[in-house]
Amino acid sequence: MRLERLEVVEFRNHDGAAVEFPAGVSVLVGPNGAGKTNLLEAIGYLATLGSHRVGQDAALIRAGAASAVIRAAVQRAGRRLLVDVELRPGSGVRGRVNGAPVPRARDLLGVVRATVFAPEDLGLVRGDPEERRRFLDTLATQRLPRYHSSRQDYDRVLRQRNTLLRSAAGRLPASALATLEVWDEKLAMAGAEIWSERLRLVAALTPRVELAYQRLAGRDDLVEIAYVSSVAGTVGLDPDPAKLAQALRERLVADRSREVERGITLSGPHRDDLALALRDLPARTHASHGEAWSLALALRLGSHRLLAEEGEEPVLLMDDVFAELDRQRRDRVAEAALAAEQTIVTAAVPEELPGELNAAVFHVEPGSVQLSAGP
Repeated sequence: MRLERLEVVEFRNHDGAAVEFPAGVSVLVGPNGAGKTNLLEAIGYLATLGSHRVGQDAALIRAGAASAVIRAAVQRAGRRLLVDVELRPGSGVRGRVNGAPVPRARDLLGVVRATVFAPEDLGLVRGDPEERRRFLDTLATQRLPRYHSSRQDYDRVLRQRNTLLRSAAGRLPASALATLEVWDEKLAMAGAEIWSERLRLVAALTPRVELAYQRLAGRDDLVEIAYVSSVAGTVGLDPDPAKLAQALRERLVADRSREVERGITLSGPHRDDLALALRDLPARTHASHGEAWSLALALRLGSHRLLAEEGEEPVLLMDDVFAELDRQRRDRVAEAALAAEQTIVTAAVPEELPGELNAAVFHVEPGSVQLSAGP
C-alpha cells in the first residue's frame, strides 16, 4: 500500500495542511511544536481509528473548531482509494470511502495500513500492562478488523458485570446470583475470542521481533516474549477458544467471593500482560535505555513485517526515531526505513538524519508543509 496524499483540516495545530508523498522515504522536518507528529498521528488514526498519543478524539480537534477532518488518497493493489473521516465531539466518527459514507466507522479499518513508532513506545517496555495490551489489541485489529468488534463486545460485557458486582455492595443476594452467572458465561465467551487471538498474535510476532532487535543491536541477543494470562499465567496456554472459555469460567467461579467483596472483575483479558525479556532478564527492569528503545522499535518493526507478510505492506511511520540512537543504531534504522515500500520519518533538525536515507524532505509549520530541495 502507498499513501499518495494526506490532507488535514482543523486537526491538532493545523487549520489546513496537505502533502503529497512519493514512494520510498519522506522526512518531515521542523522545530518542536510545528506539527510533524500531528501528521503522522493523522495517518495512524486512519489506520486504527485511534491516536497513539491520546485516548479521546476531542483532543485531536484544533482549539476553537467544531470538528476535524482527515483525508487521504492511497494506492491499494493498483487501485486508488479516497478515504476521509470527520471527528465531531458528541457525534462520533463519520467516514467515507470514494465519497460514499460507510455504515459504521469501523468499516474503515483495513483500508489504510500503517505502522507507527513514536517516543511514547518506550512505555511498551517500561510502562504499565495497559500499554502492552493496547499494543496487542491495535495490532490484532490491523490483522483482523473484526477483532475491533470482539474487543468492544468484551468491554461492554465487562462493564455490565462490574456494575452488577458493585451493586452487590459486598454481598450477593440469591436473586442476583443467576444474573451474575449469565454475565459469567457472556464474559467467558467474549474473553475467549480476545484471548485466543492475542495468543496467536504473540506466537506469530515473537520471531519477527527477535530478528528485528538483533538487526538493530548488531548482535544475537535472545529476546523472549510471553503472554501472561491473569487466569493461567504463562503455562498451558492453548489458543483453542473452547478451552480458554472453560478456563475463564472456572476462574470466575473461584474468584466469586473476592470479586463480590471488591466489586470488580479480577480475571480476564483486561488484566493480562506481555512479558518482555532480554538475555533471560526482564526488560522492564534490566534493559538499558538504549536496549529498551531498541526493543520498543523492534516490536513495531516486527509488527510491520508481520502485517506485510500477511497482506499489503503498511506505510512505516517513524516519529523522532533517530534522536535517541547512537550512530550505529541510526544506520541500522535507516536500513529498515529504506527496506520498506514507503516510510515517513520526522526529525527536529536535518542533522539527525543519516545521509543514506536519500529522502524527500518536507519542512513543516502549523498549517503548512512544503517540499524542500534537500535537508
